[in-house]
This record gives sequence, C-alpha cells and structure tokens, in this order.
Amino acid sequence: MRISKKNLKQYVKRPKVIITTAILLALLIWFAFCLPKPLFKSSTSYVIDDDKGQLLGASIAADGQWRFPYNANIPEKFSKCIIAFEDKRFNSHWGFDPLAFGRAVRQNLRNKRVTSGGSTITMQVIRLATHHNRTIWNKIAEIIMATRLEVGYSKKEIMAMYASNAPFGSNVIGLDAAAWRYYGRSADKLSWGEMAALAVLPNSPSLVHPGKNRQILLKKRNLLLARLQQQGTIDSTTAALARFEPVPDKPMPLPQLAPHLLQRFKADAKAAHLTDTRITTSIKSNLQQQVADVVEEHHQVLKANDINNLAAVVLDVETGTTLAYVGNVSHREDPETESDVDVIGAPRSPGSTLKPLLYASMLHDGLILPNSLIPDVPTQIAGYHPENFDLGYDGAVPASNALSRSLNVPAVKMLQQYKYERFYDMLKRTGITTLNQPADHYGLALILGGGENTLWELTGAYADMARVLNHYNKNGGKYNANDYHHPQYFYAAAKEPDLQNNGLLDAGSIYYTLQAMEEVMRPGEEMLWQQFSSSQRVAWKTGTSFGFRDGWAIGVTPKYVVGVWVGNTDGEGRPGLTGINTAAPVLFEIFRLLPAAREWFDVPSGELVKINICRESGYRAGQYCTDPVERYVPKTCLKAPVCPWHKMVHLSADRKYQVTANCVSPDKMVNQPWFVLPPSMEYYYKTKNYQYHVLPPFAPGCEQNDANPMELIYPKDGAKVYVPLEADGKRGRMICNAAHRVADSKIFWHLDGEYVGQSSAFQQMALNPKPGKHKLTLVDGEGNTININFEVLDKNK
Repeated sequence: MRISKKNLKQYVKRPKVIITTAILLALLIWFAFCLPKPLFKSSTSYVIDDDKGQLLGASIAADGQWRFPYNANIPEKFSKCIIAFEDKRFNSHWGFDPLAFGRAVRQNLRNKRVTSGGSTITMQVIRLATHHNRTIWNKIAEIIMATRLEVGYSKKEIMAMYASNAPFGSNVIGLDAAAWRYYGRSADKLSWGEMAALAVLPNSPSLVHPGKNRQILLKKRNLLLARLQQQGTIDSTTAALARFEPVPDKPMPLPQLAPHLLQRFKADAKAAHLTDTRITTSIKSNLQQQVADVVEEHHQVLKANDINNLAAVVLDVETGTTLAYVGNVSHREDPETESDVDVIGAPRSPGSTLKPLLYASMLHDGLILPNSLIPDVPTQIAGYHPENFDLGYDGAVPASNALSRSLNVPAVKMLQQYKYERFYDMLKRTGITTLNQPADHYGLALILGGGENTLWELTGAYADMARVLNHYNKNGGKYNANDYHHPQYFYAAAKEPDLQNNGLLDAGSIYYTLQAMEEVMRPGEEMLWQQFSSSQRVAWKTGTSFGFRDGWAIGVTPKYVVGVWVGNTDGEGRPGLTGINTAAPVLFEIFRLLPAAREWFDVPSGELVKINICRESGYRAGQYCTDPVERYVPKTCLKAPVCPWHKMVHLSADRKYQVTANCVSPDKMVNQPWFVLPPSMEYYYKTKNYQYHVLPPFAPGCEQNDANPMELIYPKDGAKVYVPLEADGKRGRMICNAAHRVADSKIFWHLDGEYVGQSSAFQQMALNPKPGKHKLTLVDGEGNTININFEVLDKNK
C-alpha cells in the first residue's frame, strides 16, 4: 500500500506525532549532551616526575585526597585484574551488561537486600563522575549515560577514567596514587599479587582497607588470583607465588626528592591556570639525590656557625633545563631552618656575581681590552665610598685580574665609565626581572650587590653566555636571539633559530670573560682546602653580600652551570659567611658529581683580531709604548682608546732629571717614552710592581710643566663624610690621604684657611673637623696647590 505525499503530510501534522517526535528529539539531544563537561571536576594533586617519568614528589589535592591527574597509560595487569573482578564482558558490551544486571537482581531478591549492583565498569565511571545515589531512577540514568560514554570514548579511555578516579581506601583516589601509597612504586612496576590486591579495593574501599580487615582483603585478593588462573591469564606457578605476597599494611609516605621544585611548579601552574597538574621535569633523580646529600653534608658544618640554609641548582647549558633543584635544606623538624622557603627563587643581594656581566659588556662596547689597567685607589663618588674586601689597594690592576680577584673599587670605576643606567638596561635585556626600582635607585652600588637577584635567574644568565659561545661557531658566526632565556625545569619544544649578525654580547667578549673567571683561585689551592683537587676546568665567580648575609658561587663549563647560595633565610649575617668560604666548596663538590667536560669552549676565531697591545697598560699600543706585544682581542676592542699613560718625557743627559726647554737646549735633552700613572694610582702601584719606574724630579731651576704632581686621594671634592666616635664617646679623626709624584716631598695641609701640619713620605693627615662644610688646601714646596670642599655629616641629625 502506497502512502501519498498528501496523506504523509497530514499524518506528520497530527498532534500525537508532533509530540512524540519532539520527545524523541529531546531525548536524542539529552542523550548527546547528557555527560557533564568536564566529566570529572574534582581537584587533583600536583605531581612532578623526573626525566624518566618516575615520581619526584606530590602534594595532596585541595579536597584532602591523594588524587593524581588522569593517566591514559594503564598497566595491562590492572586491566586484566579489574575486568576479571568487576566486569568480565567489559570489552564486548556497550556500557550496560543485561546478563550481569539480571544476575544482580536475582541475588538481591534471594537475599532480600542489595548484595550486588550489576554495574559495569563504564557505569561505575558515570557514578564516580556524578556521585549518584543508588536509586532505580539513578540506575536507569547511569545505564543511558554509560551507553553515551561508550559512544564517545574507546574502551582504553574508559578504563583509564576508572583507574584514575576509583577509590582505593582512606583518602587515596586512583591507581597511580594507590600504587605509591601502598607499595611505594609506580603501578607499572607492581606484581600480579600486588595488582590483584589493589584491583579488589574499589569494590568496597571502606570495608576493605589496608591495615584493617586484612583477612578480608587477603581472601578477596586470592579469589581474584584464582579467577585469573582459571581464565588462563596467569599460570599456576605465578598464582601460587602471588598468594604468598603480603597485602599492604598501611599507607606509605610519597617521595619528596624535590619539594621546592614541586612548590615552584604548583605556583607556576596556578599562575598560568593550567588544568594538568602533573609534569615530567628535566630533573635527574640520581643527581638530585646526590646534590641534596652534598647540601646536607655541608649544612651540618655550617650549622655550627648558625648558618642555616643552602640552595643549589644544576643547569644543562645546551637546553637551559634543570638537572638538579635543591631549594633549601630539608629539616622541617627545626623551625630555624625554615625548610619550606625556596631560596632558588628568592631575591637576595648578589654580591659580586654581576661583575662578569659588566666585564663582558665593557669588552663588547670596546671601552676596555681584556687586560686594560683599571684604577684601584680609594674612591668616593657622590658620597659613595666602595672598598675592596681586604681593604687594600693596588693602584691599578688589569681588568681581567680585577674580575678574577673580585676587586670592588675597580668594578665601581668600570661601572662609572660604562654608566650604571646602561648596565641596568643590559641586565634587563639578559632576563633579570628582580630590579624593580629605577636605575638611579641602585646607582654605582648595583655592581656590588646593591640590588637583588635570584639564584635561578643569575645561574640562567651564566648559562646564556656559555650557550651563546657554544653556538657561535656552529651557527657560522651568527647569533641566535633565542639563546637568551630563563632556565626551565621541563623539556619544551625547541624554537626555530633566530639568527642575527650581532648578539647582545659578542662571542669574543664572552670567551675572554670566562677565561678570566677560570683563573680564580680555587678552594683547595693556597692551603684553603687541601682535600680539594681540580678535576676539570671551571669558570666561576663568588659573591658576598654586605653584612655577610649571602654567600654565592656560580660555575660554568661548556656543558653545565652550577649555582650555590649559602646564608640565612631571615637575612641574618654571620662572620665568615663569604662566597669563597661557604658556597665555593659546595660548588666544586657538585662539579665532581658531573661528567668532566673533555673539551673547553671553542675559540670564536671569527670575533677575534690580532692587534698591538701595550704590555704595561693593557691598552692599544700608542706611539710612545715601548714594549708592544701582539695579542688576539675581541673585534669590538678596535674601538678601545690607545694607551693613555705612555708619554714622551725630556731628560737631562745623565737621565737623572726632567728638564724643559726653559733650562736646557733641545739638542742636549734625552727624549724618552715613559709609563706614567696619575699620582694617586702611582702611590699604590709602585709598592706592588717593582718594575714600575717613577719619573725623576725636575732639574734645579727647570720650570715644571702644567701637570700637578700632587693628588688628594681622600676625601674627594664634594665628598660627604662621617667622622666616627671613639670608644670613650669623643669625636674621632678622619684620616686624609694624598700622593706626590716626587718622593719625600713635603705637603703643607690647611683646613678652612688655617695651617694644621705637614707630611712627607707617607702623605697622611689626621683631622678632626666639626659637622658642616669645610675647605681643605694642600701646598707642596714648589707651590703646587690643591683645593677641595667636603662636608662632615652630623650623625645626630
């Protein structure tokens, strides 16, 4: 019988048909969208794994449960166990098993109580996601939703959902957490007996709890093993051996190999609003444990001096990834240690650890050569009075030597020349984020630790320099802008190289910087630590903050960077808390754990050029340099000035006196190039450099040139000074220093126009000026004069 189109239209328009169609359509839409999104909304634990996927640590979830994030890789043993125990037709049904459901109904009617639910694994996933009560209507809804789940997901995915969210007793949720809490290892390493014991727990987690009702657990476990044997999943020998395995007694503590890195990941994940709370890090477990042991060993010694905290980080130069991360000692039982504080990410005064970056920057900008002499004399700049650690002065030192010896005054002189504003911007461009104040807030003190930096970023900056140098030759003499980046504790996809002709720092400047850092006196040499023996080449730098609050040591090889910080988290300083004494021994002990680099950094030949260098001054040889030598230097050094301290002097025929055309005819003069430092530099330099020759005096009757042979070393013009109080409470004296080019010359000192005394040989004068502004005048026997103004500050104001 054929239905015409007219009859079909009339039929479709009938009310019952419309209502039925609408209901069916609504049910179809409900079926399509009946699953909640996301299916599971419960909070999960933050979990970190090492580079091989083994657990480093985990934190409990926000709801107090040990619930690891969803894991798609479920061990086959668990799948076989849970299917045999809960749902033997799991792989063939569509979410609902009528045979199992019917059997459950018969058992419940026979026993007149609910003894079996007849739920499939898929239905249990729905119940775990929705938290439905056990009613007939909820059971029907579970069946429909389970069918929908089967439509949208594979059996493997459904099994993974179940394994990740099933209860395993107490506050343990999911197979991953259960394996670690009950057996202390990952689920893929469990035996058949262990896996079978876990597989029976979700069925009744409140009744069958490890540590309680152990006989019930043992009985259920053995019944499951027997079923697996009957199915042929395991043989009789495996089943027999598995039955002898004990069931877990009580939950075990989870590993805490990198608790501070776990803290960091937790904070980073929250800040980035990450939904996945588990990460595979770049940490190497064995190295992590070894570094933690080194930190603990040294902490035992330092604790005797009330130094409570240490931190260490090891980076891979090539990738910038973290191989070991020990943010602090781990003594939670001792409140003084504040073990929960992660010092690796804490802003602290860096001491001298920024000096290599300044040295490299000055080479890069052509302001100095690797061994240019830098003034090392008492210095006061706008009230700022830097001092070397040993309170001594060399007059002038090669820039590389100033870096290797970590001299403060030359560093300040270099920053004064480079400009602290430019260095501030340079640090920002290298990725330093902790300088939150304007450049003027830090001033010249920036180079001596006047700002704050973190071990994380500083170690990363050193790694950046090494990475740039490693890649220069590989990139055909070009620079990859992506070589500058913060350290990371996970493996990220490598960025495409952004090759440029010029870099933030050129490879030649970096090479000479690391070379200068390699020449530092190592712990163990010069009887500091006799037990240390150098096993590999390391370029390294230490730092000590003002008040002995922070000790730093950062070392670089072509493959690794190690950073160490020692101090107290509360900022308390301690005598002897210096980088060289406390952090450097830890640094080199960690380097002994690392494979020694077979080769040093490749020479960046494309960035070097051979030029004539003045041997005495370290600058480019000028026309009056008497002993030039050919040396390779960074190309940028071609912009550096020629030697400023060699000049032509005119001597008498016997070379005992300087003369001028006013007293000796030019044909009787001996013209000779001479290395002449300014008086203040010469005053200190000549005592430590026997080869330095002071200019002879002028011959009697010869008029001197315009150069003043005197120089006031302290105080400088415009200085603001404090005059300290003595032990008896009386105002003390300020020691003024001067230098005169002519030995044993007399200098006459005047304060505010009044004569106060004379000096010779050691040109010093003790003065006791009152608070306020003063004028100091120096006059030598030849009438040369110096006038400066200074102010004595009143401490009571």
